[in-house]
Amino acid sequence: MRRRDLLLSLAVTALPLAAPPRARAADGEKKKKAGGVTYIPIETLTGATTRPGGRRGVLTLECGLDIPNAGLRARAESIMPRIRAAYLQTVLIYAAGLPPGAAPNADFLAASLQRETDQVLGGPGARLLLGAILVN
Repeated sequence: MRRRDLLLSLAVTALPLAAPPRARAADGEKKKKAGGVTYIPIETLTGATTRPGGRRGVLTLECGLDIPNAGLRARAESIMPRIRAAYLQTVLIYAAGLPPGAAPNADFLAASLQRETDQVLGGPGARLLLGAILVN
């Protein structure tokens, strides 16, 4: 048997094995990385900052929301782009004003983002959870 025919037959037999992961990915269903039923993860937020020596840097923030109330959780999921925009604006402004070489203030960021959460959702009931804050 020629090598080309052997490779072709191996590729044809391996094709059905590769199909199930694609089918699962095509479902369009996004799975949560972590957390329980009440947890809503938020995509990573980034903001430009200045590093020591004048180079540009990036402040990266990972967070999520814990909302025990099912009605409020459904509302938060429906207006997630608005929540994310409010968070992003806060992170961008904070990162731009961060002095070079300074560590980010997690308490200030948590308080600011919690205030934005309460304002966008129209009241308390959701708790902001910070995951990681990095400056590169």
